[in-house]
Amino acid sequence: MLYRLVDNIFPEDPEDGLVKANMEKLTFYALSAPEKLDRIGAYLSERLSRDVARHRYGYVCIAMEALDQLLMACHCQSINLFVESFLKMVRKLLEADKPNLQILGTNSVCTHCCMVNIKENIHGVVRKTVNDELQANIWDPQHMDKIVPSLLFNLQSGEGTESRSPSPLQASEKERESPAELTERCFRELLGRSAYGNIKNAVTPVLMHLDNHSLWEGKTFAVRCFKIIMYSIQSQHSHLVIQQLLGHLDANSKSSATVRAGIVEVLLESAAIAASGSVGPTVLEVFNTLLRHLRLSVDYELTGSYDRINIGTKIIKEHEERQLQEAVIRTIGSFANTLPTYQRSEVMLFIMGKVPIPGMHPTLPSTGSGTDLILIDRHDNLPKFSTISIISDISVLKLKVDKCSRQDNLFMKKHAQHLYRHIYLCSKEQSSMQPHFEKLYSLLALISMELANEEVVVDLIRVALALQDLALSSEEMLPVYNRCAIHALSSAYLNLISQLTTVPAFCQHVHEVIEMRQKESPYLLPEDVFIENPKIPKTLEKLEGELLFQQAKITEVLGGSGYNTERLATPYVPQFTDEDRLSKRKSVGETISLQVEVESRNSPEKEERTPAEEITFETLKNTIVDSVGVEEQEKERRRQVVEKFQKAPFEEIAAHCGARATMLQSKLNQIFEITIRPPPSPSGTITSSYGQTQSRSVPVYEMKFPDLCVY
Repeated sequence: MLYRLVDNIFPEDPEDGLVKANMEKLTFYALSAPEKLDRIGAYLSERLSRDVARHRYGYVCIAMEALDQLLMACHCQSINLFVESFLKMVRKLLEADKPNLQILGTNSVCTHCCMVNIKENIHGVVRKTVNDELQANIWDPQHMDKIVPSLLFNLQSGEGTESRSPSPLQASEKERESPAELTERCFRELLGRSAYGNIKNAVTPVLMHLDNHSLWEGKTFAVRCFKIIMYSIQSQHSHLVIQQLLGHLDANSKSSATVRAGIVEVLLESAAIAASGSVGPTVLEVFNTLLRHLRLSVDYELTGSYDRINIGTKIIKEHEERQLQEAVIRTIGSFANTLPTYQRSEVMLFIMGKVPIPGMHPTLPSTGSGTDLILIDRHDNLPKFSTISIISDISVLKLKVDKCSRQDNLFMKKHAQHLYRHIYLCSKEQSSMQPHFEKLYSLLALISMELANEEVVVDLIRVALALQDLALSSEEMLPVYNRCAIHALSSAYLNLISQLTTVPAFCQHVHEVIEMRQKESPYLLPEDVFIENPKIPKTLEKLEGELLFQQAKITEVLGGSGYNTERLATPYVPQFTDEDRLSKRKSVGETISLQVEVESRNSPEKEERTPAEEITFETLKNTIVDSVGVEEQEKERRRQVVEKFQKAPFEEIAAHCGARATMLQSKLNQIFEITIRPPPSPSGTITSSYGQTQSRSVPVYEMKFPDLCVY
């Protein structure tokens, strides 16, 4: 009976339209027996699919008209039995290659469905189902897997019209009528009503659709989809989307570099849209995932395969991997930029701990955009120091300088010496060229403006003066260019720091030295060194006097302004640890790969020199965690002492304390014997076998005193 009722609404000639009398019978039957709605919908869907395949488009329109009337007549309590069949029918229309059918399906979703019963001008089925308290299956994967791909399919057909704003309200009336625009509005409506627990079910079909149709490589459509998602969902749910993208990146770890780069690009755009701190509670896990894929990319680039066991099973393109690496680095910078200031230093340490270190990784890609310093450039001062130059008045740069925060003070107190040592040792590298010194200058400048307190300023000046001494040293076999470059770097930085300290006498001394160099030795200034054809002599004569910055003079003038003169007067010497001497691994980057000869610290009088030792990124990282390890050992030792006194028997504790007391008494007796022993008499001298006179002690009663002393 049910099938006959459905068949009767279709006329013999589709141009006659829906048979209204029979449609009324079908509607009455559906209202009388709502449990039959699912079977009615399934049969209508079957007929529509058959008519689409046979190009009987008139009957397709009749089926959709009947569907509309049934939906308008049904109550909310029973509509959910009909939803799945409705979605199948709409999907069939949207996937058809006929524009008229696509418009028909879109209109059914967005406007015609239930528009009579819902007063608000909204998307019918979406609003009616998500608001229904009795429904629980619209967000289930089996339904979302039908809804979302259908919307994306229609959205992709109008890809030429990109989403220009978070809301399509400014679109023209003609654009609103297009299938792509109607689909986008429906997609936004669906996402906007998704709760916390439904985000995953709504985003997963998007990821699958982009995978199945190879849409990551183009990037444009994928970025557009996730812009719609990020702008449509509630802001507090943004981190869920980012976490899904990170998980999808892990799932595609062996996909081509272009696919992975597309996912990373979408991550970058999503991070820019998300509010500050939206990365979620697992901040470090985000960086951990990105750095892990950076490591994998370097592995793939070096081995030429995604499979280490069967090398060569899938050949990769080196330039694609490098593009991916650059995209990962940009994304890391974008994520770091959304973090609060107090978290950035910790993230920097985390990155140092996770960056690829093994010796098989000879290089890391460099974007050349300075993204590796986003972490401390919080006021966008970095572009103003892209080149090294002598600036007579730094006020023209309009630098933004704030007072150093407590977190920054703690960071510099703990790690400043490691940064100074890195700067000093990098300057000694013979293979250093102009970009290398420019990065060192940028780092010095940023530390001075972002992380500097009075103690840091003093240490930075000491480092600059130590660089000058390094360039003067005859022991260091540095090329002439490197010596001139170090002098130029030191002069440019002292010119900057003197103006930042605003001590007139300091500025005057620096200015006088620079003027003298401009007249007699311009090759010691950046304007003659850091150019395409450096103007440097073949040999560098001994420099002295007014051509050099004088540490004593600087100490004197800064001491008058309250700076620590004792510290200023002490030359800077980089400190080395055991980890530096033992490490034999190669650095991840040639720009920080250093070969230095370190004199033995255990025997200063020894003239022998140890073999050349490598200071690598690994050793720099180890020095950071070295102090933490010492503190942990001290805490463990204290814990063991406390535990011993709490749990050991009394006799054992007494014996231990008694032994210490006996040892102390023995030492005191030795001290007393030396201090109260009477002086030797003249007769108490003896001659050793080497002809040297030695004294011996004699008792008081044997000593002979002068007559004047006896009475």
